[in-house]
Amino acid sequence: MFTADDAILIALLVPVLGAIGIALAHRWPNLREGITLTTAAALLACVLTILPAVLAGARPTANLFSVLPGLDIAFEVEPLGMLFSLVASGLWIVNSVYSIGYMRGNNEAHQTRFFVCFALALSATMGIAFSGNLFTLFLFYEVLTLITYPLVTHHGTEKARQGGRVYLGLLMGTSVLFLLPALVFIWYLTGSTDFTAGGLLSDQLGPLGLMGLLVLCMFGIGKAALMPFHRWLPAAMVAPTPVSALLHAVAVVKAGVFSVVKVIVYIFGLDTLGVNGTTDWLILLAGFTIVSASVVALSADNLKRRLAYSTISQLSYVIMAAALLAPLSVAGATLHIAAHALGKITLFFAAGAIYTAAHKTEVSQLDGIGRRMPWTMTAFAIGALSMIGLPPAAGFVSKWYMLSGAMASEQWIAVGVIALSTLLNAGYFLPIIYRAFFIAPAHDEHDHPHGEAPLPMVIALTATAAGTVLLFFMPDVPLALARQMLGLGG
Repeated sequence: MFTADDAILIALLVPVLGAIGIALAHRWPNLREGITLTTAAALLACVLTILPAVLAGARPTANLFSVLPGLDIAFEVEPLGMLFSLVASGLWIVNSVYSIGYMRGNNEAHQTRFFVCFALALSATMGIAFSGNLFTLFLFYEVLTLITYPLVTHHGTEKARQGGRVYLGLLMGTSVLFLLPALVFIWYLTGSTDFTAGGLLSDQLGPLGLMGLLVLCMFGIGKAALMPFHRWLPAAMVAPTPVSALLHAVAVVKAGVFSVVKVIVYIFGLDTLGVNGTTDWLILLAGFTIVSASVVALSADNLKRRLAYSTISQLSYVIMAAALLAPLSVAGATLHIAAHALGKITLFFAAGAIYTAAHKTEVSQLDGIGRRMPWTMTAFAIGALSMIGLPPAAGFVSKWYMLSGAMASEQWIAVGVIALSTLLNAGYFLPIIYRAFFIAPAHDEHDHPHGEAPLPMVIALTATAAGTVLLFFMPDVPLALARQMLGLGG
């Protein structure tokens, strides 16, 4: 039986071996997709073997090699990384089931390449989740960008290639121009980039230096989609819906906000940043991103575009909550990583199901669709409730912690942003639900009778909607991990 330390490297290796198996089985679709599901299940099983040790206070580690003194390829599973790995590996199974129905239902080309890149993206995601230092995180962060590029440009059209150029240019540009210099400076200053409880930086920099370094890190983590470096996310919506789900829920944007929280907690340290309003600018910018993206979503008729700007807004909830530096708000940010993952993947699953079954892409086309697709639109309604922050969906719990932290630290601007954005969220989600269930469908001569999408897609979106409700009633594991991360015990 392998140990928790062994499981780290196995978790990195399993998706790679799965990708090889998928590629070899390209002539046999049933075998190829069987390997995909088996690999996803094996990864989740591997991650679950690490969970008891982390909950018990252990920190499993695995060191590969040293590039330079203080620059190691090393892994350590701390509570935040444990939560991220659980979210990503668990949702990969559901996304794989969904992808099988979607890719077959739409007769998509290059399905083998799709499943191979998906598996490799999960390996990179595990590398990010388990990174023991900023150097290791940076390397896997870049690998994730590169391996998801073929997924974004999957359709091969000029529009897809243009979206891919924006995607690659912004994500690679921000990480190389901002995050890499920050990493080098941190290494020069401390002789290390290790993630350290309480923060790696302590007395090395004054408030102005800390703020400058924080600016580099926050803008360097482009996957968090903080304005003005957010355009890659709506540009990437040219990809198939399962890729959109990967980008928004399983891997890419979650790698962004995960990295933001990890850098704030383990590189800077909450106490260090709490001096002289070092994060005030970040609270304001995240608040601006939340409200601005919500306003854009309010006027977007294309469903995927509305969901994309909703994601930009929701990600900045995590950034703003982390920047408040209050234990309650940071716990809320941590929980929101999981809550948003479940809610948003449900919404994208529903959007893809609507496209597959009804060939509709615009909100204005959805009148009465809930009568033809009740399972899909009920799941959509649950995901929307979570994004708004209403019970009984998990988003209510994470928003409650964020709001409590903002009020406890008397950050009234943050309180106002959360209140206003909640109203805006309701403004762009509730009309969709109303259209779907309470407005009679328009009689369009081009419309055709349809029911639900293929069964695998319906199973997947029902499962994630159920998970959104379940996390509302049972948030114990994410909250226990958040408390451990903050040094408050399990």
